[in-house]
Amino acid sequence: MKTHLAELLARRPELVVCAPTIHSAYTLLRDCFRSGGRIYLCGNGGSAADCEHWAGELLKGFYSKRPSRRADGRPLPRELRGLQGGLPAIPLTGFLSLRTAVANDIDPTLEYAQLVWALGRPGDVLVGISTSGNARNVGLAARAAKLRRMTVVGLSGAHGGKLRDLADPCLRVPATQTHLIQEQHLAIYHTLCLALEDEFFSK
Repeated sequence: MKTHLAELLARRPELVVCAPTIHSAYTLLRDCFRSGGRIYLCGNGGSAADCEHWAGELLKGFYSKRPSRRADGRPLPRELRGLQGGLPAIPLTGFLSLRTAVANDIDPTLEYAQLVWALGRPGDVLVGISTSGNARNVGLAARAAKLRRMTVVGLSGAHGGKLRDLADPCLRVPATQTHLIQEQHLAIYHTLCLALEDEFFSK
């Protein structure tokens, strides 16, 4: 992680204020995957797209090809040899039927909280992305995650909003404009993906 973090800070020196929190988030995600846990991601608008993007980098090869073998070490069948190793990351931005049912039958702000409540397990991690830190559906998902004894990692802008007090930790990037916050979020989660890929697939 140290190398990837140093490279990030060389490209984006403004993120030096986030360095300890980025490292803390990496440790939490690493330990979650090591223990057989899963991470869940939620956000709105551009942050929803970031959830899908981030999960995609974890579920298959990102920088490396991550060749896969069976659990007993034997090669995969010929037709499956293109499969790559993945880390279980689930973007809650999908689940169209469930989310629209919650919106219609219960409360649209509970869409992500319902998924966390149904899927989350102790030791899992919820990643909540909100540029303002005040997205209500993300905040309610974080509250549900706490009740499920999950850890919450937040990504927000400089102010942190309500997410600041709900996440452990909350990565508050030094920007206040939405597009600039999102650019910094992208750089951070790519760095986390690179470090996690090295941890689990370079040995």
